[in-house]
Amino acid sequence: MTSERPRLRLGFLTHVQGRDQDIARTYRNAQELFAVADELGFDVGWVAQHHVAHGGGGLSSPWTFLAHAAARTHRIRLGTAVTVLPLEDPVRLAEDIATVDALSGGRVEIGVGSGSSAQEYAAFGKDAARKRELTSENLDVLRRALAHEEVGTAGFRVQPRPGDFGRRVWQGVFSAQGAEYAARRGSNLLLNRAAYGYDSPTDEVQRPWADAFLAAWDRPHRPRVGLSRFVFPAKDRRTALRAIGDDVHRAALRMAESGAFPKGLDRDEALRRFHSFHGHPEEIVEALGREQVLPVATDLIAQFNPAVPDHDAAVRALELIATEVAPALGWKPAHRGEPAPVEPVSAGA
Repeated sequence: MTSERPRLRLGFLTHVQGRDQDIARTYRNAQELFAVADELGFDVGWVAQHHVAHGGGGLSSPWTFLAHAAARTHRIRLGTAVTVLPLEDPVRLAEDIATVDALSGGRVEIGVGSGSSAQEYAAFGKDAARKRELTSENLDVLRRALAHEEVGTAGFRVQPRPGDFGRRVWQGVFSAQGAEYAARRGSNLLLNRAAYGYDSPTDEVQRPWADAFLAAWDRPHRPRVGLSRFVFPAKDRRTALRAIGDDVHRAALRMAESGAFPKGLDRDEALRRFHSFHGHPEEIVEALGREQVLPVATDLIAQFNPAVPDHDAAVRALELIATEVAPALGWKPAHRGEPAPVEPVSAGA
């Protein structure tokens, strides 16, 4: 594996949430975030798939959404973090991915995971107890389909013919074993914004996972490590807390009901559990400077979930991330008009 350190890429992730029942407006606002991020020079825009909201997100059909985003943007890459792979037909999914990739000029990244909602599995007639097995089986088929190999029956290959996805597949993991598995499969690594079920800070929990991934990697090219983090800059800490504090606290209390967090958390502890970086950009840069996984990450993926800031505040936060936070961490936007790079070191897949 090459030792050359790849350029840090900047991404943002939206769970496509809104406070009211006007889902069309929520979707339009999320599309606008992609357009804003494209103009600001973000490298990748990600969406999360949720078939059942549970306070987590409102987007069931991410590839339809990304097809529309492709038409509204010019250079930003388009990805899922994640598509819930066991609930998909991998051949049909490959067709959707290949179509969006063709429409966008080769800008697609595909992140997959096993999901966590038993209700979703039941709705699709799938056995949640087999989610890891189903993820592995479907990922094998998806990879073959995206490599334009025969799948399902002799002579059948997906159309349009996919681009080269050899280095554009990501897996979301929640353990060192999962990280090692992703490395053995040749997938890039996606780490969640919070580590559930642990008392230690998220970065302390996840750094061994990232190390295990890199130690297990045996391909000649360097992999990408995507670090999703809750980052919400504002003019000061008080302004940030007004926008996100109550949402984060409510989300933590909901998650405590399932055992992911302890019960009775106050707001400050909820923010800690979600590994939140919020306040003035200088405060966030200082805090991210102590982040233990960031030194081995190739992609910083900022998100606001579980908070649902109003649209103007979300746009302003993206602006501050791109102009003040990320540059202080060493990020440089690609030249305007050039596509964001696919590969860690050189462009082209």
